[in-house]
Amino acid sequence: MNGSRLDPKAIERLLRPHSVAIVGASATPGALGASVLANLERLGFRGDIHLINPNRSGIAGRACLKSIDDLPLAIDVAVLAIPRAGVLAAMAALARRKIGAAVIFSSGFAESDEGGRAEQREIARIAAEHDMVIEGPNCLGLVNHVDGVALTFVETPAIPLGERPGIGIVSQSGAMACVLGTILAGRKVGVSYSISTGNEAASGVEDYLEHLLDDSHTQAIGLIVEQFRRPQHFLDIARRARRRGKSLVLLHPGRSSAARRSAATHTGALAGDHALMRAKVEAESVILVETLEELGDVLEIIVRSPRPVRGGAAVMAESGAFKALTLDLCEQVGLALPELTDASAPELRSAMPPFVAVSNPLDLTAQGLVDPDIYRRTLLALSSDERFGAILLCIIQTDSATAERKFPPVMAALRQLKSDKLVVFAGLDEGARVPAEFIDELRALGVAYFPSPERAIRAVARLAATAAIAPLTEPVAAERNGPPLPAGVIPEHRAKSLLKPLGIPFPAGLLVRTLEEALRTADSLGYPVALKAQSVELSHKSDAGGVVLRLSDGDGLAAGWQQLHANIARARPGLVLDGVLVEVMSPPGVELIIGGRNDPDWGPVVLAGFGGVQAELLQDVRLILPGRSRRSIIEELCRLQCGALLRGYRGSPALDLEALADLIVRLGQVLSHIASIREIDLNPVIAYPLGQGVIALDALIVAQ
Repeated sequence: MNGSRLDPKAIERLLRPHSVAIVGASATPGALGASVLANLERLGFRGDIHLINPNRSGIAGRACLKSIDDLPLAIDVAVLAIPRAGVLAAMAALARRKIGAAVIFSSGFAESDEGGRAEQREIARIAAEHDMVIEGPNCLGLVNHVDGVALTFVETPAIPLGERPGIGIVSQSGAMACVLGTILAGRKVGVSYSISTGNEAASGVEDYLEHLLDDSHTQAIGLIVEQFRRPQHFLDIARRARRRGKSLVLLHPGRSSAARRSAATHTGALAGDHALMRAKVEAESVILVETLEELGDVLEIIVRSPRPVRGGAAVMAESGAFKALTLDLCEQVGLALPELTDASAPELRSAMPPFVAVSNPLDLTAQGLVDPDIYRRTLLALSSDERFGAILLCIIQTDSATAERKFPPVMAALRQLKSDKLVVFAGLDEGARVPAEFIDELRALGVAYFPSPERAIRAVARLAATAAIAPLTEPVAAERNGPPLPAGVIPEHRAKSLLKPLGIPFPAGLLVRTLEEALRTADSLGYPVALKAQSVELSHKSDAGGVVLRLSDGDGLAAGWQQLHANIARARPGLVLDGVLVEVMSPPGVELIIGGRNDPDWGPVVLAGFGGVQAELLQDVRLILPGRSRRSIIEELCRLQCGALLRGYRGSPALDLEALADLIVRLGQVLSHIASIREIDLNPVIAYPLGQGVIALDALIVAQ
């Protein structure tokens, strides 16, 4: 797909059609065309239905036309329930009849071979020339539960949305869209639209999000996406969704190399850098989940209780062992549990008997069996505590009799609540016999019901983490799209001359071409010095012996000069150097790697981590987006696995985090405003104790 946006009216004709043609209509049960017709009738579609089958005069009491050319002009949507071999001819015929949109089920296009890719490009060309919207190919179609429209061959029950708030589903995988819809229906969560985009020949995820963003029936949107083909458009949608209070929840396969290869064969996508995608979308408050189950869990909470989770969580439980398990899990998933004590929570203390300790998680013991009102008193006390944005009720249910004793006081408290806190109910004992009316009443009161506390905790942690994200600020400074750079590798001395005026700190140094110049420069700078060979063809000069360190006097420098040139002649015969960089040796400190790139899809990003084996073996790095505040950058750096070293560890001094954050801010500004930079590598960067700053010892730029 190209980057253009489709006409909203054209998308409207596809999603809310008044007339539908089924090309490949069939009377055979289970055939694609037969299933589409059955779905339309089951959902009570009120528009015109036109059937195309050259071999039949009628199907199920409806007349059949012989060909697409027999259709009336300007029908809203045609569903192509035909094999791949007939698709291009059908597309040309639809264009002649000025059909507004087409749904293409058949596969074998961009996900298969070069012939399929060429045919998909032709589908896109026809669509563009005739202002048609194409869903697919290789898709399962769509369902509109608002108006009762099912343009899919998957058997679809009639579940009208009515006045309920709805979840929109947009998925490149048709099967996963169906599965998610089934999950939500099982929890009595309404779905407004379910859209399968498939190979996205001429419309994509972003186009359908534009529609759902403005749809009053859609409260939140669940996304299953293997690749965003227009990432900047998606980020713009995410920003607008955040401003409107409409949540986007994303499941994005592709963390592993095997998953990325699978995506290429599945939907014709070439999956991008998952870590970069994650950093970019989470910065715009998109909630990124890791499993299909978690996608359903988060969406259910949002639709039942559409409020941000600001602050930590309080957990009300009934077991000391479960309390310990909860502390472990909350630490693992990053859900804050503010501490509770007798002194800090007097209302809670007075709500409970003396032998129940005030803590978080709170262990009510078995007191609820003899004093069921303890649930109501405790819940009301927790709801008035401003430290909490969420309350999790992790209750042992056991059987119907126990549930009938415990649930009524919980719901009495929920009816009394005046706070805006999120409340989630999670039974500890999945499979316990709980009367359905209790679960239904919880849901009616805006409380999601979970059969597992682990799932509830993970889902609430996702929501709390998203609510805590500070919006990006606009990067300050340099001239937009700055100085144009020649394409290719820009060696160290030129990279430093470009970056130093922009605020990146480097050691004092000078490019020289003769030993005499080197000696004069070293005398001027002061010993000890380093010598570094400089050439556009020598990106990794250390590997070729092109770096000689700790030269402490003129004799040492002369010997080092001869050694450097001998190493280069041996490693790279015939290479002519630009010169040699003579640079002051910097004192030792903590070695870090700082770099960045302008990704062609997602834009600029800075990478920061510890140097040496930590970065290479442990992958101990963080991605930081330009526009982050210095405070949030410091918080991100401290999340490194070895982050304790930054604040001082076992007697070592705390490092100058402010200076390190400032370096990252400035590097982000450079990447944001000089679009011709593809990559920057500052490796190593040496960090010194508090107040002593940081310094980048090397620099490499790759321009595009």
